[in-house]
Amino acid sequence: MLIIRKHYLASVICSCLIFGSTMTSAQTITRADYARAQSFLWQNINNKQVFNLRLQTGYFPDSTGLWYIDYGPGKKDFYRIDLPSMERKPLFDQQQLADALSNLLKDTIAANALPFDRVVYLNKDSLELPIRGQRYALDLNTYHISPQKKATDDDPENESTSPDGKWVALTRDYNLFVRSTETGEVHQLSTDGQRLYEYGTYYGWGDLIEGENGERPPHFHVDWSSDSRWLNADLCDMRTAEKMYLLDWSVDTLYKPRLLSYYRGSPGDTTVVKMTPLFYDMQNLERPPVRLPARAYIANYSFHPIEGSNSLLVIDRDRGYKKADFLKVDLTTGEKELLFSESSETNVESPDARLFGQSGQFIFLSERSGWKQLYAFDLKKKEIRPLTQGDYFVHRVVQTDEEKGWIYFLASGMDQTVNPYFQYLYRVSINGGAVHSLTPETGHHIIRFSPDGRYFIDEYSTYAQPGVFSLRESLSGNVLLELTKTDASSLAGKNWSQAESFTAIARDGKTTIYGAFWKPTNFDPGKKYPIIDQSYTGPHTQVFPTRFEQNFFGAQELAELGFVVVSIDGMGTYGRSKAFHDVSYKNMGQNLLDHVLAIRQLGERFAWADTSRVGIYGHSAGGYDAGHAVLAFPDFYKVAVASSADHDFRMEKAWWPEMYMGWPVDSSYHQASNITMAGNLKGKLLITHGGIDENVNPSATFKLAEALIKADKEFDMLILPSQHHGYGGQHSVYFRKKRWNYFVEHLLGAKPIWDIQE
Repeated sequence: MLIIRKHYLASVICSCLIFGSTMTSAQTITRADYARAQSFLWQNINNKQVFNLRLQTGYFPDSTGLWYIDYGPGKKDFYRIDLPSMERKPLFDQQQLADALSNLLKDTIAANALPFDRVVYLNKDSLELPIRGQRYALDLNTYHISPQKKATDDDPENESTSPDGKWVALTRDYNLFVRSTETGEVHQLSTDGQRLYEYGTYYGWGDLIEGENGERPPHFHVDWSSDSRWLNADLCDMRTAEKMYLLDWSVDTLYKPRLLSYYRGSPGDTTVVKMTPLFYDMQNLERPPVRLPARAYIANYSFHPIEGSNSLLVIDRDRGYKKADFLKVDLTTGEKELLFSESSETNVESPDARLFGQSGQFIFLSERSGWKQLYAFDLKKKEIRPLTQGDYFVHRVVQTDEEKGWIYFLASGMDQTVNPYFQYLYRVSINGGAVHSLTPETGHHIIRFSPDGRYFIDEYSTYAQPGVFSLRESLSGNVLLELTKTDASSLAGKNWSQAESFTAIARDGKTTIYGAFWKPTNFDPGKKYPIIDQSYTGPHTQVFPTRFEQNFFGAQELAELGFVVVSIDGMGTYGRSKAFHDVSYKNMGQNLLDHVLAIRQLGERFAWADTSRVGIYGHSAGGYDAGHAVLAFPDFYKVAVASSADHDFRMEKAWWPEMYMGWPVDSSYHQASNITMAGNLKGKLLITHGGIDENVNPSATFKLAEALIKADKEFDMLILPSQHHGYGGQHSVYFRKKRWNYFVEHLLGAKPIWDIQE
């Protein structure tokens, strides 16, 4: 790892803001450069040049084994591991299956290239195979293959049977009913349901409505208690909710655009979808006295039944996410008891809980100490006990063993001598005590527990170390069997080297931040290379490449065109201390400041880093970064490609900005907006958007374009009319070439080539 230190940050910041553009001699780019770039596209790398970047695997639901695929040059081998014997053998006879599929599909299927990469275990004698959009059942004894039944309109998708089988919940005409399976008698539980005021349903994130008065896709959902006494359903109120709109120009047979709409609240909106939780007592077929007020869909309740009682643990979040109440609610009496509250001057992020069997305790994560740690709450003693303590970050609980009292969790930063973003598996007792490390190997560990919790698959790697995939014992962490490894040996002949990590000093003059950079395979240390910042500063995540596969997520291909691509986690991003995270609260307009500092420090360390030619690109929240870079730091960032960006948080979906920019909406939103600073543009800016993006509405990109026009600023814009938030197929190829060539022309100073073949 390269460690970069800078002691005079004030002068660095100043030089960042006034550093001018340096003219360089014209450069050339060839088809060979594009060919190298294309060779590093994911579809040309994954299991073609580099094998087993990801492990395709799954457990048998009865915990008697697991299956996985082992890829290699000219091979795609399916294996099974029997548990607990650890016997490894073929999952099936691949040649016999290939012959059967060739007959069924009227095609030539090769045994080493079976046309599926996922298997569903049905029982010891049969598997389900998803092939070309159809599900087939394979009889392992006869190799007979039969199509599986597809869901039809006659299937009871709007019904739910109680665990004891005595009741069926259903909806009709927006009201909730139950039907006795013993007598067939139907009982109506609600009577005031109507369109837009609907029982037993929910708000669907992607519910697109065609036409002004069209219907949204139907949804049905209820929950039963394990003893079948209690039925829980939501009342979804959309009567005063406002919509966002889209025009779909992409239907070839239509010569007018389709009007599409969807319910979506923006920050500060009160006219949003509201959800009211309802409970019904099946002993007397009526509502108990429990009454919980309606909540905006972005801050709805979460419920956890307390075993052996008629009570619920309820988590109630305030709008704005500064407070979350943990309540015990008695369903029979309606009594609500406040157990404790989590609160913060900034935000309480994603409060959740997990009941620990019938121990009378639940576990939860909290940042009350300044670091996200694991706690237990005793429902009888009404006390909170820390289960973990220290300056490290607990990400999530992945498994519990209630019989033995163990809690398994992922954490990062416990060993402060290694990268703070690598996650490791640990276990701790519900009674507290020592924390046990189960995956000590340096790297990022992805964990999958078996259904019975006795084993886990460990996939670990680093940006520099190819993956190792093993089966381990849960209690000890001992490796029982190595399944396979990532094989990147074929890249040796291409002069490829993985990402290199580096550290820098953040804006406070003392905090270490982390980044990585990718160089082209024909790198010449005697040359000067423009820098491109691959950015996503959304405070809910981080971008340091913890896994080996992240070498091939877009940076290397762009580097092959003559750049060095960097990825940086500045202060304000996720996965470190609460104080580190809170730097971005109401301050997301300054999220790139640490990027500027880190790139300047990189330039001081390496003569090849040309910090007079810095570009940036990003998608979604990263698109906001890219647009913001050339507007807030116009003398540092010279070229930007901003795709599907939320250029003004006031136009975004409500929850994300309200979590990190605050609620109610205040002047900080205005100050962080790209639209309000359009007049600052000096460099080159390409803004793009999918025409029917229901995640980040394209209106933000249009509004920025309007502001740039009014400011008389030259810019470029590309609208992909048929695309949603992500771009697929030919549109993805088209946009990628557009992004590549934008940097080639405006940052590298070369004449781009368009007619390149994939």
